[in-house]
Amino acid sequence: MFSNINEDKNDIIKNIEYFALDMDGTVYLDDYWIEGAKDFLKKIESSKRKYVFLTNNSSKGPKNYVDKLHKMGLDIDLDKIITSGQATIYYLQQHYPGKKVFLLGNDLLKEDFAENGILLDDTNPDLVVTAFDTTLDYNKMSKVCDFVRAGLPYIATHPDYNCPTKTGFIPDAGAIHAFIKASSFRYPDRIIGKPNADIVKYLLARLNTTGKKVLMVGDRLYTDIATGVNNGLYSMLVLSGETKLKDVESSKVKPHLIFDSVKEVIPFL
Repeated sequence: MFSNINEDKNDIIKNIEYFALDMDGTVYLDDYWIEGAKDFLKKIESSKRKYVFLTNNSSKGPKNYVDKLHKMGLDIDLDKIITSGQATIYYLQQHYPGKKVFLLGNDLLKEDFAENGILLDDTNPDLVVTAFDTTLDYNKMSKVCDFVRAGLPYIATHPDYNCPTKTGFIPDAGAIHAFIKASSFRYPDRIIGKPNADIVKYLLARLNTTGKKVLMVGDRLYTDIATGVNNGLYSMLVLSGETKLKDVESSKVKPHLIFDSVKEVIPFL
């Protein structure tokens, strides 16, 4: 079924105006560009299209990614970075305006929340938001479980269980959900990030476009590709990261396009 690798027989790409790109495994691995990725980004722009990076990682802010890419030789503006943390802020502004939030997250995310008018309260909140908190300690663990156990609305930035690193994996937001569930007997009421609809709503609002003009490009079937397939975007799987071709055969989520890497996409732009 998926013998058409590095092909676009239905001319999907030529009608795309925006490329929503996963980062690690799609355009770079750790601190190294995937071969041809910078040329791919340049070709998108020279063909009068646009790209944004769409990441679930809420332990870092947009500026962290701008700084990282600058060190790797790519200078971009903040408007090219979209995170699950930003999408969560947008959701709160829409659904919980003026409400006090207990945020389990890093200081950088707390700053982003505060700068966007979200009221943070560690003692008497109206709802709980959990993110990928790499400063987690026992006091925070106890507090968040108390608030969730008390029945407050409980929102999470994204579902990933592990975050890839140079040496393997570290526990991510999904692992945090698991320990909260063990103590409070609740999983989040709503999860914002990929592959869920709320981050796509935020993406389309930021781009001011419709789903059929957007191609979601990534290396994970269950986050990146599911984001596109389940929410009305086109999807492209690249085989430069986590997913292998054999994984597609057994997956319920099928991408519209499969390419070995973004380098192979360049002739289609």
